[in-house]
Amino acid sequence: MRKAPASEKSVTLASSALLAACLLVSRPAWAEPLDRKALARLGRSVLRIEAVNGSGRVAIGSGVIVADDQVMTNCHVTRGATQVMVIQGSSSARVDAQAAEVMRDMCLLRVPGLQAAAVPPVASARSLRQGEELVALGYTGGAGLQISSGRVVALHRWEGSHVIQCSNGFSSGASGGGLFDQNGALVGILMFRLPGGKAQFYAAPIDWLSERPGSELAFAPVQPLSGRAFWEAAPDAQPWFLQAAALEQSGRWSALVRLAERWANEVTDDPEPHYLQAVAREGLGQPESAIQAWQRSLAIDPDYSRSWARLARLYHRTGRADDAQGAIASLMAQDPGLALEVSAELKAEQK
Repeated sequence: MRKAPASEKSVTLASSALLAACLLVSRPAWAEPLDRKALARLGRSVLRIEAVNGSGRVAIGSGVIVADDQVMTNCHVTRGATQVMVIQGSSSARVDAQAAEVMRDMCLLRVPGLQAAAVPPVASARSLRQGEELVALGYTGGAGLQISSGRVVALHRWEGSHVIQCSNGFSSGASGGGLFDQNGALVGILMFRLPGGKAQFYAAPIDWLSERPGSELAFAPVQPLSGRAFWEAAPDAQPWFLQAAALEQSGRWSALVRLAERWANEVTDDPEPHYLQAVAREGLGQPESAIQAWQRSLAIDPDYSRSWARLARLYHRTGRADDAQGAIASLMAQDPGLALEVSAELKAEQK
């Protein structure tokens, strides 16, 4: 990689000690932090992406080194580009080709001469559990490398794996950055966020790359890409879980019931549509129907922590204290952080 001119230089976390300190401050007290060596390694694997279009406008994003000469990012970062540069500290290199899966928003960049000494280990998103601790790294705001701690909020089945919904906050510039589990393994690529609600941050599963190694992908010279990612599609063409998120955010409960029923009939082994049907029933003031739907979701997946959390809250509000405590106990075994959060909420309501 050549030395970048001053205009290309990005502010980086200067040392593994600083990187570790940032994480230790923001992680919940009950989580075990990654050690400093792991954090330093993760920081070296995440690069700044500069995508220049035909008129000279620069789009900033992030990317993760996944192999010799290869960096993974989002296609919406490079979509309009005629030239793409990857920047690591004070050095930069030019991308000579990319392999694009636009619908999945996954673009693999080929960078001749890029050394892969910092490649992180990889773990399937299918191995994650709700509540599991995560670390996100990306160039949020386009400036220095930023770190965000959080956890798995939900795992949405789609395209042979799970789109990861997390509480790790990120914004423009972090797209294409890395999402890592508590062992330092790359599990996802930061992708997009939905406005108007908390914990609406999403990452593409790294499984999508693993199922098609770079050697099997068709690389083409960097040029503007056509098409849109799944999350940019018209509302009725988006995956079930994104349609449901929009309905839930806007409080359109009857429409959410109908969508969840269609989803449950089409995909019989997924707890999520039953969970969402319960959310909608509760929104419609139908607590018993909501309880039954959450119980159906747990019959499919007894570890579905979102249902345990909502059940605990509803049991508490309807005067079923023993059932509420039982739900919290079940939740504690799956997602201790969420269990403590719910327990604190219920205690506060009693005051």
